[in-house]
Formats: sequence, C-alpha cells, structure tokens
Amino acid sequence: MTKLQVDHTGALFIPAEELIQLGLQPGDHVGIEANDTGLLLRKLVTSVPPAVSVQQAIARKNLQTGIQFIKGVGPKLAELLAKRGIHTVEDALFCLPHRYEDRRQLIPIRQLKPGLTQVFQGTVVSAETATTKGGRKVFEAVVQDESGSIVLKWFHANGVWMKRTWQIGKQGVFTGEVTSFGWKPEVHHPDVEWLEKGADVNAVMAADPVNFGRIVPVYPLTEGLHQKGMRRVMRQVVDTFLPNLENILPQSLLSTYQYLPLQEALGQVHLPPLEAPLIDLNEGRTLAHRSLAFDEFFFWELGLALKKRGVALEEGISFQVTHRYTKELIKLLPFQLTGAQRRVLSEIKADMMAPHPMHRLVQGDVGSGKTLVALMAALVAVENNYQVAIMAPTEILAEQHWHNIHHWCDQLGITVVLLTSGMQGKAKKEAMQQVADGRAAIVIGTHAVIQDKVEFSRLGLGIIDEQHRFGVLQRGILKKKGANPDILVMTATPIPRTLAMTLFGDLSLSVIDELPPGRTPINTKIYFESRRKQVYEMIHREIDQGRQAYVIYPLVEESEKSDLKAATQMAEHLQADIFPGLRLGLLHGRMKPEEKEAVMASFKNRKLDILVATTVIEVGIDVPNATMMVIEHAERFGLSQLHQLRGRVGRGSHHSSCILLTAGKLSEDGEKRLRVMEATTDGFRIAEADLEIRGPGDFLGTRQSGMPDFRVANILRDGTILEQARSAAVKLLQQDELLQSTEGQRIHQELLQRWGRRLELAGIA
Repeated sequence: MTKLQVDHTGALFIPAEELIQLGLQPGDHVGIEANDTGLLLRKLVTSVPPAVSVQQAIARKNLQTGIQFIKGVGPKLAELLAKRGIHTVEDALFCLPHRYEDRRQLIPIRQLKPGLTQVFQGTVVSAETATTKGGRKVFEAVVQDESGSIVLKWFHANGVWMKRTWQIGKQGVFTGEVTSFGWKPEVHHPDVEWLEKGADVNAVMAADPVNFGRIVPVYPLTEGLHQKGMRRVMRQVVDTFLPNLENILPQSLLSTYQYLPLQEALGQVHLPPLEAPLIDLNEGRTLAHRSLAFDEFFFWELGLALKKRGVALEEGISFQVTHRYTKELIKLLPFQLTGAQRRVLSEIKADMMAPHPMHRLVQGDVGSGKTLVALMAALVAVENNYQVAIMAPTEILAEQHWHNIHHWCDQLGITVVLLTSGMQGKAKKEAMQQVADGRAAIVIGTHAVIQDKVEFSRLGLGIIDEQHRFGVLQRGILKKKGANPDILVMTATPIPRTLAMTLFGDLSLSVIDELPPGRTPINTKIYFESRRKQVYEMIHREIDQGRQAYVIYPLVEESEKSDLKAATQMAEHLQADIFPGLRLGLLHGRMKPEEKEAVMASFKNRKLDILVATTVIEVGIDVPNATMMVIEHAERFGLSQLHQLRGRVGRGSHHSSCILLTAGKLSEDGEKRLRVMEATTDGFRIAEADLEIRGPGDFLGTRQSGMPDFRVANILRDGTILEQARSAAVKLLQQDELLQSTEGQRIHQELLQRWGRRLELAGIA
C-alpha cells in the first residue's frame, strides 16, 4: 500500500496510479469527510463535464514529443524539419503529402507514357556528359531492359561524380516523370535504387515497402532534406503516434455526411490504400482528403457561427427610423434609388432597429451605389444622435469618401470630419477634438480611426469599406470604440459565395445586384504596343465628339530600375507631343487632398479633356461624360483592380471603351487575366477567375485578409463540403446551444485551441 505524505505547505499529494485505483481522474471534484479513523474521499458528481482522462493526457503529451527524439532523426535532421514547420510529432502528422506517385508495379521501358511518374528497372548501357547546341552541359545516361531503352538526363550535375556513380553495367530501379523530346521518351533527374549484382528486383522492392510496391506520398521538402529520408520519418511517426490523435467530431455527425474520423482520414492521406485512384489523390478528392477538409471547415464555421450568435445575444442599440435626414437626402439626389439599393437599405434598417448589434456585409459591383447606401445608414444613426465611423483601407479611398459624403452632408447641416494618419499638428488635433466632444457626427478615415488616442463621444455605427483588406481583429477594435455599435461592412470586390462564407460567416449578407439605369456596356479590347498610334487616334475621336478620356499608369514617377511608364513623365509627353491642343490633368496619390479635389472637379466640370492618373481613380470618381479608358501596362494589374478601374467609364448613356495596352511580354497568368477582361464585365465572374488564377491569399491580400490557413481544404474545390460544414455547425448549436454536453465541451476546447485567438472567441459560449 502506498504511503501518502503531507508536504511543507500542508497539501496532500496522491500519485496518478492511486487515483486510477480509486476510480478518479484529474479534474474530478472530490468531497473529503474526516472522522476518528481517517479521511473519506468521495467523488462528487457535478454538472461539470468530465475533464481529460489520464489516457487522453498521456496521448496529448505524446503528440507534443519533439521530432528530434524520433529514432534516426537527431539534431541535424530535426533542424531541417523545423524549417518546414515540423517541431513536434503532431506537426509531422499534419504535414501532408502535396502529391503522390504510383509505385505499385514496374513498367517495361517500352510501355512508359509521357506525362506520368512511373517506376522501371534497367541496366546502365552508357553514361556521358553531352553538350547541347546552345553550349549547355547535360549529363546523359541510357538505361535498357528487355523491351527497350530510355535516356535519363541531369542538368547542372557534377559530371565527374555522376560518371563515377553511373557505371556501365549497374542495375537499378528508377522512378521519375516521363517526358518526350523529339517524340522520344526521356526522364529528367530520376530517383534511383541501385541493385546488388544478381539481386531479385521484386525481393528488393518488397523489402522497402515505404518507397515501393504502393502509391507513395511525396512531401514538401526544404534544401538538404530528401524524399526518401522524409518518407522514413513520416512512416515512423504515423505508425507510432497516429493512435494518440483524438477523434473530436462525434461519429453521429460524421455519419450524416459519410466522412471518416480524423485519425483514419489522416492515416489514409499519409498511406493511401492500394486501390486508391491516383488522380483523386493528386487532386485532393479522395474520401480521406474530403474528410479532413470537412474537419477543418467545421471548426472554422462553428467559430464564425458562435461569433455571430454572440453578437445576436449582446445588447445593442435599437435605432428609430425618423426620416429626419434620409428623406431630405432623397430630395437632393438627382436620381432615384435602384430596387436593389432600396432592398438592401430595408435589410440594414431592420437590423439597426433590432435590439442586437448589426453585423452585415454589403457586396456590390463597381458603380452599384454602395456609398449612397452606406450614407443612408449613417443618417439613420445621426438621426438618433449617434456618431458614425467610416473606415477605408487607404488615405485616397478615405479622402474620396469624404469628398462624396461631405458634399451631401453640408447641405443637410451635418458635420463630417476626415481623420487619416497623414494628418498632422493642429488639423489632426482639431479633428480628434470634434470626434471626442461629439460635434463630428460622421468621421471618415483610415486605420487612424481605431487608434487608441481616438475617442468617440457616442459611436453608434461603424462602416468598413473594402472589408477584405481588414482582418477580423480590426473589426473588433472598431466595435470597442462604442457601446456595441452596429457594424456595416462594404466591398466592391465581388466575392464568390464560398469565399464570403469562409471569411464573413459571422456577417449577414446583402448584395446590390443591379446597376443604376442608363449604364451602357463597356467594350474592352487588348492592344499591343505596336498599335499605340491607333489608340491615340481613338482618344482623339472621342474628344472630338465632346467626350473625355482617362489614361492610367501603374506608377507616379519613373525609377531607374523600372521600365514601366510613369504618370508624371507621360502626362508631360502626352501634353507636349501627342495632344498639344487638348487640356490634360494629372492625378496621383502624392498630391494634397485639396489638389486632388480641384483636379477631379475640373475633370467633372469638363474643363479637362484627358485625365492622366494612377490607380487613385480606382474607386469614387463618377464622370458620366468620360467614355474611354486606356490602361498602360495592363498586365501589371490584378483582375479585380482592372475591373474597378474600368468601372470609371460606362457611367453615362454614350458607348464606352476600355483599352488594355500591353508591351506583349505576357506571362501565362497575365494573358489569362486580360482575356477574362475582354470576355466579360460581370464582376462575380471576374472575381471567380481572379480567385482561380491567384488563389485566396493573393486575391484578398494575404497580410490582413483574415483568411484561415487551411492545410487540406480548398475553398475553390470544396465549396460543397464548406456548405455541409456550415450546416453541421449550425445544427450542433441548435442542439447544444452553449456546447455544455460532454461532446460539446470537447469540441469547444478544440475550437478555442485552433481558432480562438483569430476569431476572438474566448469570451463567447
């Protein structure tokens, strides 16, 4: 019997083995009763769900084992693995193969097919360094079997070392992607497993089941790390530690969608079953891959659903719609609101009148009138004596919003203040004072709006423009500037539905899917440098008919390192040499706000024929008489940006054109982008193409996109799985609202571990 001792603090320590014998686990609540004969420990059954069992604790500890302690790894290999982000056994389990090779059987050389990675056996019959017509040195070896021969090639190889290794008569098993050169198959940089003289190839392959006789995983590497060594480590980790991984999602939930538990799915992704189709493995479409994608999506969507529910449960501001300012603004407008604008406004007003904080995303294509919708929402808050903060990602965008909004608000007697990090001294101090004492009803700015020093008197509504450039955290900071203000998020970048669900699942979605009447389709064409003269003639023709034109450049001033044409120099050249009789204006981001406003006003009032600009005009300028846009170096712009720029023309009833001028040295992606622009003006189609070409991270601007880092899930490929995960997450919360059941507690704990900080979830549920 174990002797228990009291330590110097008066605490009694009971070893884990004794606890297990007593039927107790760490975290159990215990009642203690003292009598003449000793102490009676009694397990208390409480509403607190059982904590982690000893076995679970041991399993979790095992997963945290440092990778250097795995047999055959050691400090040097551990250092290389750390470069790939593998520090622990758990990191290794989640380092997934990025492709697979079929090494199930040897293929006769004559039957090797270009485009496939295949395994074949052969004997080296020649090995020499050759020189190509261009003077390049290439090491070539010819290998043959009974059916034929094939050339193997290495570029940048050490010829002396290769000659020593690739001796004539040596036999080996070779693996590599078969290509064709002049109708002849060849393999570049193959893997090789040399055979002892007289060795049976089948016996050799059978003795190395990690690298042969199956579909073999190919892992991402780093310099100094080799595939063979990586596979050996991964196989050992999977065989030894996979059973320690906990299946958090209940079988009942997985069965609904016929997915595998996490442990089984992960095992099959590392070691695919013999019958697994190679194409499905390489495209991430096997049941195992889909199960892992579901697991990732589920926890992300559950986090967003919890966040959304947390917002709905919080006490917010219940605004009254008095029409004091909104009706007056409608009278001032020279046009009528579209049906889509009215519908979205109704959705916003309903949210604002509710007793819980609004969290709504408004999507609208270029020119659909989002700014006006945002202003109407702002006026509802101002009617209730609350302040409004409008946050834009750049100073230029903030200034343009200020320019548009203060124009209307001045006529309504409402004070609008601009607040950007570029403002200095007295002007900034005065603006901040007006925000603090409540004189400023609407505050427009950049990140400066959420700085610690900025204090609002009574913030009731936060409006965030171009949300994809702000992370979830910035939204949270803005929210803390008031007592649970309503949040309205706007984007002119049409975001495909799966991406909107991934990023903004905690927001309600409104789409302004109708353009104001009178808009004409824009004819878009790619022109190469050789047709520049023709483009200038087209500009002349438009201006002769009383229209105006934009010429857009990617840079403000030329730099020695860049061959891009720059706005400042080209404006001078166009004025002096190409359009001497016309009135040109220049607009770029380094100009002062009042200078920009003066140039924009001149262009709008037809005092200028051509506006030479950088991407400053991407959003916000509305000149119906401008019917032509020429974008220089169009290949340097992203698709969404090109679409935004093009949206500056086609705003009136006259026919409009957009010319994408390019030097002609196009990358494959560059050409794809420009061809999409030629083919469609549909913002959602363009956004989807942009997403396909660039991937989610680049599409959104990775740094602050709030885009989750999924290991397996792909929002383009796995849209259906995302819908299922969202539905499952919502259903779980309907059944277990506070995640208080035993299963719910485990899921909640896992969620906090994965996404808690990213989604600011600690305080919810």
